[in-house]
Amino acid sequence: METMSSWGAWASGNGMNILYAIIIILVALWLSGFVKAMIVRMGKSYEALDETLFHFLGSLARYAVLAFAGIAVLGRFGVETTSLVALIGAAGLAIGLALQGTLSNLAAGVMLLMFRPFKVGDFVDVAGTGGKVEGITLFTTDLVTFDNQQIIVPNAEIWGTKITNHSHHPVRGVDMIVNVAYGTDIKKAKASIAKVLEANANVLAEPAPFVEVESLGASSVDILVRPFAQGAHYFDVKYSLPQEVYEQFKKDKIEIPFQQIVVHNA
Repeated sequence: METMSSWGAWASGNGMNILYAIIIILVALWLSGFVKAMIVRMGKSYEALDETLFHFLGSLARYAVLAFAGIAVLGRFGVETTSLVALIGAAGLAIGLALQGTLSNLAAGVMLLMFRPFKVGDFVDVAGTGGKVEGITLFTTDLVTFDNQQIIVPNAEIWGTKITNHSHHPVRGVDMIVNVAYGTDIKKAKASIAKVLEANANVLAEPAPFVEVESLGASSVDILVRPFAQGAHYFDVKYSLPQEVYEQFKKDKIEIPFQQIVVHNA
């Protein structure tokens, strides 16, 4: 009975504080939800930005509002919040030091989602790995290689290093070197290459293909061939043209050099 009476006395003495605490909690719950929804809605209005980032920022804002509300409620009942805030700060610092690697991945993920150097579906070279981007999260980027392997790369290894996005531009140049023997009629060789490029359905007429002598090698004349193709057909062109050029050279009797050993009898 004494306990019940003491609780009753505490409740009657703190009736207004309890009422204020309930109001603060209700307002904080509504406000935190409103702030999160507003941030998420803001992300949806910008198609260039990833929604995942705004969901994360919205959750951070929501928990921040609830944390301030909790401190305010404790303050209403006379709890010294200064030491509590200092304790939370110290705990946050300790957790941050313990999770340095994870937090660096998180920071890099935020930067990747904000600046979007690549998006899902792009073919990229990042952190020494090439593949099609299957997913981007706050901590990792998932790639699928040509041989259908899944590669999960931590975001910290991507941000701050060179990123090559092969899918950024819709039209790409496909570089290859064609070697012909010394003594070959270069005009004839270039005309033979032009036949191949015109016959390939994936090679674009505009921009016009570039076919010129690049260098004079030790045993060959090196011709740079750069046709242009849609990004989706890049690898079709890259891996089909060498065989097509070889077959056309055979038809046109153009010699392709190869290593030889010439022995002279004394």
